[in-house]
Amino acid sequence: MFEKVLVANRGEIAVRVMRACEELGVGTVAVYSEADKHAGHVRYADEAYNVGPARAADSYNDQEAILEAAEQAGADAIHPGYGFMAENAEFAAKVEETEGITWVGPSSEAMERLGEKTHARKVMQEADVPIVPGTTEPVEDPEEIVEFGEEHGFPVLIKAEGGGGGMGQEVVESADQAEEALNTAQREGEAYFSNASVYIERFLDNARHVEVQIIADKHGNVRHVGERDCSLQRRQQKVIEEGPSPALTDDLREQIREAARRGADAGDYYNAGTFEFLVEDEERNDEGLLDADTDFFFLEVNTRIQVEHTVTEELTDIDLVKWQIRIASGEELTFEQDEVELEGHAMEFRINAENAANDFAPATGGEYEVYDTPGGIGVRVDDAHRQGDDLVTDYDSMVAKLITWGEDREECIARGKRALADYTIEGFPTIIPFHRLMLTDETFLEGRHTTKYLDEDLDPERIDEAQERWGSGSEPSGGDDEEEVVEREFTVEVNGKRFEVDLEERGAPAIPTGGDGAGSGGQAQRPQPGGGSSDSDSGGVAAEGQEIAAEMQGTILEVNVAEGDEVAAGDVLCVLEAMKMENDIVAESAGTVTHVEVSEGESVDMGDTMFVLD
Repeated sequence: MFEKVLVANRGEIAVRVMRACEELGVGTVAVYSEADKHAGHVRYADEAYNVGPARAADSYNDQEAILEAAEQAGADAIHPGYGFMAENAEFAAKVEETEGITWVGPSSEAMERLGEKTHARKVMQEADVPIVPGTTEPVEDPEEIVEFGEEHGFPVLIKAEGGGGGMGQEVVESADQAEEALNTAQREGEAYFSNASVYIERFLDNARHVEVQIIADKHGNVRHVGERDCSLQRRQQKVIEEGPSPALTDDLREQIREAARRGADAGDYYNAGTFEFLVEDEERNDEGLLDADTDFFFLEVNTRIQVEHTVTEELTDIDLVKWQIRIASGEELTFEQDEVELEGHAMEFRINAENAANDFAPATGGEYEVYDTPGGIGVRVDDAHRQGDDLVTDYDSMVAKLITWGEDREECIARGKRALADYTIEGFPTIIPFHRLMLTDETFLEGRHTTKYLDEDLDPERIDEAQERWGSGSEPSGGDDEEEVVEREFTVEVNGKRFEVDLEERGAPAIPTGGDGAGSGGQAQRPQPGGGSSDSDSGGVAAEGQEIAAEMQGTILEVNVAEGDEVAAGDVLCVLEAMKMENDIVAESAGTVTHVEVSEGESVDMGDTMFVLD
């Protein structure tokens, strides 16, 4: 077994891995960006190292910085969690080549075969696993999309080869959308996965999303541990996952599970992984279920632990993260396939910092002014923060996961209603009201929802009503700076390693700690509305004209204008990505661009000036 594991991730999944390590008697190392100086995963770890600024490409996706931190800490393994570099075969190979450090995951060769979607489709074909009609080679020309659509019918789905979590996916409804959709998918693939290659497949308009959890060791033992139904999605983003699927007969679920096992064998796969399938929901039997003759198709392999792995753990009582670590250290699985038993029903509710009534717009800031989690039998919460923490908005909008279990689906839902009602988060909006709505929704309760249900069929007015009834997200409060006793937490870094120092001040003004609370010894200036600063020497924009400022934190994906350009009202100046959504920043009125303060790939904070128009 390992002595010390570095977790190359953040948030709740980092804490989840660290808890597993702690139970195994293994030390933990956190890495963090400047935005996460005071994050929960940093507090939880035995030691922590700064790996760069807020922008993920310069911190959590910086391969050399992660490896340097592992070597400096003396870690003998790296666990990637999910997201960031979890499915990066290049990084896995670098870890494998680094003496004394083990990659906690599948081999880089298996990740290359199965993690990139076009490769995986070829492997599945050879293993007699049905695949969605589509290409097995990257697509570069919009005309290829048009020809495919004319042959198989529109809509067509463009997907990033290295993608996951709905990123790098574009639905093409007609030929005239092909070029723009291709550019968007390629851009997102490059931005999120450092891989601009995309492929296309037939878009299944009425399907369920069913995935099978695989766990396999390095000794040739492959087990499936049941399926999960992830059909409740918004724009290919899962929001509620459950298991077992409420829509399948036992015969059909066994066919899908065995297809996943065949695929894992063919891919020479070990460690945890998820094989995802689309199941056509066209005709049901007399019991209202999809029968054994229903068509299903392989979608993709996630060569990592999944966000929704918790559902499987609740059904099987198998700790998947512990097994990831054990398998990486060379241990053999101790249970046979026929010993895997699924008991009851489980659901996972993603707790996102979003306002469902405002088109699921992500929160742009805030603080956990009140954070009170539910409990009781059959209730589990995976999170990383505590009351009083600031909301970090530089990354994914998911802040926690609520998981409920019951003897059957009805009891699981009843516990979900109770737990969601008991879950109090104040300081910013969350989608808890949306989840409470879904547990009263007839289509969901009957298990008849498909992947298009939220986008096409659910009445948005019902979401508005739920938000008004149950929503509690408030604006951040200013706090009280007039206390006689002021307690401060300082962060000190020595050779990149993080240490915390607590200071209590009595009868004196609070010592300024800077905008990020880093205790840098000077007063850091936060951007003012319009991009200026309260410090004249701060380097802020001091130009006359109409300033176009960022309304949220995010990353610039594309800059469409240069200084001196003439623009009309409504022209797109740049594309800003925030919380997995692309936002066109447009000119409110006509004018001349006098200043361009951003560039492609740059991170911006809310209030930063991006352009000045005259």
